[in-house]
Formats: sequence, C-alpha cells, structure tokens
Amino acid sequence: MPGRGVPPGLGGSLRHALAGGVCALLLTFAQQPTAHAQSQKLSLNASLAKPAVQAALRSIDQQQPAAVERLIRIGSIVSPSGQEQERAAEVARQMRAVGLQQVETDAVHNVVGIIPGSGEGSIVFVSTLDDLKTVAENQQAAGRPLRAEGDRVVGPGSNTSTTTVSMLQAAQAFLAAGFKPERTLVFAAVSQEETGMAGMRALYQRYRDRATAFVDVLGDGRSIMYGAITIHWWKVVAHGPGGHTLNGGLPNVNQGMGRAIDRLLPLPYDKHYAGERNVLNVAIVQSGAVFNHKPDTGWFSLDVRSSDAKVVEVMEQDVRAVLKEVSAQTHITFDMEAVSETPGGQIPGLKDSDLVQDSAAIARHLGLDSKLSNLGSSNMNIPIAGGTPAIGLGGERGGERGEPGEWADVGQMQRTAKHVFLLSVVMGGVQSTAAGKR
Repeated sequence: MPGRGVPPGLGGSLRHALAGGVCALLLTFAQQPTAHAQSQKLSLNASLAKPAVQAALRSIDQQQPAAVERLIRIGSIVSPSGQEQERAAEVARQMRAVGLQQVETDAVHNVVGIIPGSGEGSIVFVSTLDDLKTVAENQQAAGRPLRAEGDRVVGPGSNTSTTTVSMLQAAQAFLAAGFKPERTLVFAAVSQEETGMAGMRALYQRYRDRATAFVDVLGDGRSIMYGAITIHWWKVVAHGPGGHTLNGGLPNVNQGMGRAIDRLLPLPYDKHYAGERNVLNVAIVQSGAVFNHKPDTGWFSLDVRSSDAKVVEVMEQDVRAVLKEVSAQTHITFDMEAVSETPGGQIPGLKDSDLVQDSAAIARHLGLDSKLSNLGSSNMNIPIAGGTPAIGLGGERGGERGEPGEWADVGQMQRTAKHVFLLSVVMGGVQSTAAGKR
C-alpha cells in the first residue's frame, strides 16, 4: 500500500538509525514499502468488508459477560509493582484458555503468548500487569474481590487490568475467526511499569530485532501517542554544618535548598531550548528531625522532562550551574543522585506511518476522535528510545484510580478489545483459512 512514513516492516538496524536522526536518504528509502508488505497488508475498509471480521467484532460484544468475569478474577489479585507473580500466573492461565501458543512467564514475571505468523516480523501488543502501591493498599483494606455494577466493575485493581482483559479478548476473537497472520502476533502482560519499566526493558531486549512494531494498550484509542517524552528523576542532596539552635544561624542547608529551588523552578526552558514540554518540577523537600537542631543534610526531588533527550541534558547542565552558584553564596554543597531515567525519543515519519494512521482510522470507526501526541510516557518509551516504531493507545479506563472507590468502564474495555483486534487484522497481514473466508 502507499507509503505513509515508516512502514511496519522496517528492519531493526534501519529503525535504530532513523531514531538517531540519520540522513534524509535513509528516511526516503524507509518510506518506500516493499512489494511483499503491499501484498500482505489489508486496508481497514477491506478488513471490515470481511464477514469473519464482522462476526469477530460481534463476538467481542457477546463475550462481554465473560470479559467482566475475567476482569474480576485478574484485577482482584493484589499486584503491586515488583510483586506480580500471582497475577502473572492467572494471566498465563487465561492466555492458554483463549488459545495462545508458547505461553511463558519470564524472570521478571512478564507473561507472553503468541499467534505464530507465516512470515517475518512481529506485532507486539503490551498491557500492564502491575498496579500502584496505593492500589494494593486499597485492595487489602477492602478485603473483598471486585464486583460488577451495571456497566462498571468496581473496586481497587479494576482500572489498569482492563488493558490485559481487552488484549485477551482481542486474541480470542482473532483465533475464533480462523485467521492466520503473516506477522507473528505477540501478546505480553508486562511487569514493573510503575517502577522503572523493568518488564518492558526485558521484553524489548527479547523482541527488538524481530518486532515490526509495539502497541502499548492503555485504552481504546481516544488518544494515540507516537513519540515519547524523556524523564529524569534526581535526588538533590544538600550538606552543611549541623548543630543546636543556640549554635545556629548560617550556613544552613535549608537556606541553600530554598535558594536553589527558588532559582530552579521559574527557569523558562521553553523559551530557550528546542523540543516540547521542557519542564522541571520539585515535588519533595525533606530535612531536619527536631525543632531545636540545625540539620546537617537534606534533599529535594527534581523531575526533568522534555520531548527531546538532548534538551534534558542541557537543562541538567543548567541545574548544576545553579547549584554551583548557590553553593558559593550559601556555603552549602549539593550532590545530584540519579533515581530514575525513562528514555524517550521521536522517530521521523512515524506520525504519518501506517501504524499511527491505521490506528487513528480504527478509532474513528469506533466513534472516537483521536488526539495524536508525541509526548507519551509509558511502556512505549522503551521501544521508541531504541528506534522501534511504537504507539500508545490511550483513553479513560474508568475513574478514581488509586482511590478506594476505583472503578473500570466496561464499555471502554470492549472498545479497546475491538481496537486491538482490528489492529491485529490490519497490521498482521491476515491470511484467511476456511473459517476466515466466511
């Protein structure tokens, strides 16, 4: 089909080169689809014209009660980030039940199942297996499983788990339709999204050289992210002389931290640097333990973000310059300790690629007006940073996430399942079996 940017069949080395901003010659080459890719890929309209596709979409509606039960079963399992073992085991059982092959759980508790393709390349769908710590605490406090109430599933743990259920529904519908993909379809529920994306990092290392694209399933596609914001977290530690209040005065670490924070927060990064959403935030400030003692140390958090990773580096150079000036003024010293680095990036041409545009077309078919954004911040950041095409399907999954009254929107979960199913059909290069020709 006509090239619309980075095609879904790009090889690993070329994807990585594009992400690094190589010359326009490579980008021009990348925009030319191969005859093989043209012959295998169906348009959305052609896919929707297949009776088996329409039957599969109806089956997703018909399977809604079973999907609700699946959500109750998976979401009721306490699964704080880093402790996903029990939920992973249940998801693996559910993957086998819907018919996925080669289901396995890896060392970091990712769960992966596949629909084997007849050719090269893989489309990797990703859902989040873990929950926030506060969700786990609310689950334990509630002391009961999730429950269905009308078009909602209510209770802590319901919200995030809709993504895994939607992915399982899509896989089940694809298999029931009797389709065989050209590209292998990978369905992965990954761990530790909330604590450094260790699960996604492991999954990416496994599939980076054979993945055509990654799809981070976060919602029904009301928003589609095609680029990723770089995020660095720092702990800025201040040191100075301590002592009793009677021996107080200056230097004082609190004066040093206060002056540094006052200098850092108003820096107008967007007026000076390239990129988008160049922002800096201080969220935590800690020092001291008692009223009558001057602390000898303290610290504050620093959250630095930009759509351009190079801008983050420049911003951090400016932060160090400010800290050096404040140190000279106050005689308080500062150390910057790295806490977390979430990589980001932008892939030239990806916005206009089949992956993004087909997903937007699917969203329109589902009655959604998608907002496209290059500021994603989720598991999709890992493949984007590595130069592999990836998108994040966003949308409101329900409400009150992280609160005792958390709930999931069943209708949204159903739309997400349909979006993932149709993207599997369109991007997977479907070949019809006897069942699929109906």
